[in-house]
Amino acid sequence: MSNLKKVNVFRRSLMRNLTKNVGSVDIRNIEPIDKSKIKKVLICRPNGRLGNMLLITPLVQEVAKTFPGCTIDVFVKGTLAPIVFEEYENIDKIIHLPKKPFKELVKYFKVWTLIRTQNYDIAINVDQNSSSGRLGVKFSSAKYKFFGNLPEGVTLEHSDYDHIAKYPVYNFRYFLNQAGIEDKNEPIALLDLKLSEKEIANGKTILDSIIDPNKRTIAIFTYATGEKCYNPVWWEEFYTALKKEFPNENIFEVLPVENVSQINFEAPTFYSKDVREIGSVLANVDVFVGADSGIMHLSSASKAPTAGLFSVSNLKKYEPYGNGSVGLDTNVLGVPDFIKAIHKILDK
Repeated sequence: MSNLKKVNVFRRSLMRNLTKNVGSVDIRNIEPIDKSKIKKVLICRPNGRLGNMLLITPLVQEVAKTFPGCTIDVFVKGTLAPIVFEEYENIDKIIHLPKKPFKELVKYFKVWTLIRTQNYDIAINVDQNSSSGRLGVKFSSAKYKFFGNLPEGVTLEHSDYDHIAKYPVYNFRYFLNQAGIEDKNEPIALLDLKLSEKEIANGKTILDSIIDPNKRTIAIFTYATGEKCYNPVWWEEFYTALKKEFPNENIFEVLPVENVSQINFEAPTFYSKDVREIGSVLANVDVFVGADSGIMHLSSASKAPTAGLFSVSNLKKYEPYGNGSVGLDTNVLGVPDFIKAIHKILDK
């Protein structure tokens, strides 16, 4: 582990210890909430990764549905949130926490001042292990504050509770239920980039210039960060099997921002740095195949049937869902299983 990683691990551990008791109140004693009076909401997810932004879209949809007409501010890191939430009508302010707070102290303190001065009716922390998220809720002047965690001893029985896009919604529903708002036990919303019809049509135009528009299309993404990235030998075997099994389908590769390919650019390729443009292209494919990554979640949020490959990450926590999507554990499954899964998606 590099010195920088060691510092970050220590910093996160220190912050968790300092903030672990922030918001340690029993939400079973919360006073009743009048839904009609909830007009302004703060959602805290100070993380800048594409996947993590997309994974809170189900919660944003839940809040908008629960409190019709409310406006929502999101407390985040990085610059991707405005792109992800571009078509979300309820989103008002996007509050950015600087990536390097000690180098940008003025911006850092301005963020906390802004949070403090807004008249929020309710503040929600998405990840109970996020120190900054918990502090954001604590620091707000919201009447109702949900720190993301359940009371000690409370467990929720849902088969998909472990999923990182779903348990924040389940936990929030429990919080609201304690405040007298009925839990209708509806399915959790899908990840959603909310692509416009114009964007999807533009994506089809781009895709049709790469492949044969009269054939079904398989998109592959051969890259991922760190240990999640499968090596060229692994991908070469898989790609060879794909070509043999699906000779009548288009197979093309979506390239990462690094513009590298684990199959040495053997397939037709698509490259873009525009997140919404990538999503618009993926919205037109018949199946996407790729390792756990921000692009995998982007595919899911673009409503493409997605086959996610998992070797390191927790499959139950991060697997794509909806639209026939599936997570595949490559530690126990092999190429024939991946081919079978793709067939199942294409044959629906």
